[in-house]
Amino acid sequence: MGFVLVPIGVAAFYSLYSWNGFGPLTDFVGLDNYVDAFSGDVFQSAIAHNLIIAALTIIVQLPLSISLALLLNRKLRGRTFLRMVVFAPYVLSEAVTAVIWLLMLQPGGFVDQVLRGAGLGWAVQQWLADPKIVLYSLFVVITWKYIGFGVILLLAGLQGIPAELREAAALDGASSWQTTRHVVLPLLGPTIRVWIFLAVIGSLQLFDLVWIMTLGGPANASTTMATYLIDHGFKRYEFGFGSAVAVILFIICFTFALLYQRFALRRDTDGALTRAVN
Repeated sequence: MGFVLVPIGVAAFYSLYSWNGFGPLTDFVGLDNYVDAFSGDVFQSAIAHNLIIAALTIIVQLPLSISLALLLNRKLRGRTFLRMVVFAPYVLSEAVTAVIWLLMLQPGGFVDQVLRGAGLGWAVQQWLADPKIVLYSLFVVITWKYIGFGVILLLAGLQGIPAELREAAALDGASSWQTTRHVVLPLLGPTIRVWIFLAVIGSLQLFDLVWIMTLGGPANASTTMATYLIDHGFKRYEFGFGSAVAVILFIICFTFALLYQRFALRRDTDGALTRAVN
């Protein structure tokens, strides 16, 4: 607990000062750092970017992960190899992933060449230089990187669903879609809720890929709360202000975790405790 609570307390203490990281803490400013952060357009945009990534993760990644998991749960030729291919990007470090995609998305890079070779030259864009699409370009990279984790997690959940239930539904005349809709997905609910929790927390803390690929640019179009924190706290030597941003990020994540536990995961937790007692 000390490795968690002590840094949080120190960051909260530093956030009350205007401090450049050198010398003693003498310039006490109270909550001014928090006011400055929330009143800044860039930080407001950073929060919005994190929320957009979180929303896209649920809207796009979740259905895609479920579809792939259902497909790879079937008896297919080369199923083990396909699972490995889907999961492989997750094994790569964020730095390696960012460098690979940075080279692929640069003007005239692999992505542009593939589009031109397919006769889709009109679709070529400045993927990481256009403020209108840079966030969505990053989301594609995020999806490629992390979807394997979601698929493996959902596959584990599918393995826990008794085959007898599907067979009983088939005997009752249910189609494959009806069985999936009314039997498989409800039983997969606890796994889906855990995945959503991990995905949203990860989206709120997004840093590595964005920092390496765009540094939050162009014109702060891809800035996240974490990149904003590092930019002000370490590059500009505004450690007091950066500490305030870190505390805000912690409060947002902690609040979401508490609310999600209270309203989404409580039933699953209560059920697990009941089974353990019985």
